[in-house]
Amino acid sequence: MDKQVPVSEIMTKNLIKLHLQDELSQAEALFKKHRIRHLPVVEGEHIVGMLSYNDLLRISFADAVEDDEEEIETTVYDMFSIEHVMTKKVVSVSPETSIREVATIFTQNEFHALPIVSHDNLIGIVTTTDVIRYFLTQY
Repeated sequence: MDKQVPVSEIMTKNLIKLHLQDELSQAEALFKKHRIRHLPVVEGEHIVGMLSYNDLLRISFADAVEDDEEEIETTVYDMFSIEHVMTKKVVSVSPETSIREVATIFTQNEFHALPIVSHDNLIGIVTTTDVIRYFLTQY
């Protein structure tokens, strides 16, 4: 196994992202529609935060609505903004960072997604699932 494979080899490049002015109900709809658990929050192409599905669960009953339901109860969401709920101190890595280094970062922290940033611009995202899938292909 090559220990220096860059994370750019496994990162998601076709990003689904949020902007600070978006509503939390939009975030929940994106999580469910795309079956994802993490959304980068951007201003332009610069990452300003990360929102996870678990962040929504902390303030609501987001899991009480079935994934195929169209209607989302927004009463709780109307009390918060994305900026209130998102993680603001975001750890990011460059596309050249090795998958091994990314795995180490995940094991030392309590988050499961890392934005990939190049020249201060968000270019991708990698999750613990992406890393596990990569390691499974190696064995």
